[in-house]
Amino acid sequence: MPTHTTTKRGLLMVLQVAITLQTVAVFVQAITAGLLLSTPGGGALHSAGSYTVFIVTLLHLIVAILVWRPGGGSPKPIRYAAGFFALTSAQVALGLAHMTALHVPVGVLMFGLSVFQLVRIWTGRRAHGAAAESTVGRGADRGTLDESTPAGQI
Repeated sequence: MPTHTTTKRGLLMVLQVAITLQTVAVFVQAITAGLLLSTPGGGALHSAGSYTVFIVTLLHLIVAILVWRPGGGSPKPIRYAAGFFALTSAQVALGLAHMTALHVPVGVLMFGLSVFQLVRIWTGRRAHGAAAESTVGRGADRGTLDESTPAGQI
């Protein structure tokens, strides 16, 4: 029978996969945006990609909630996932309104934030990063995941 730590680690792995899918989906949207500008069928691809990003972002939010509530992890990933979902919703609205002057920079911001979170979740870094690890009184493994680190508290 799996232990509580195994369940936490399993949910953390699902969260890592969700953020990875989110980052890949946002990256593919940048590619389809280029196709939108250069080929006649690019609009359909970009539209389909927007549905994909929306669904993957919603999946990420659901997984973050599951890591927190039944998994016993930190609620911190929910804040990021909810904020990213709100940003995705705004991005869809900007795209539908053809507000390119805002749609493009928000897309770049979304990709940057997704890569940032992806690196944090896969390396086990906390919000304050490696600088906090070097402060006096903190262990060398403070920023990494181990058996005592609650899932999602990164």
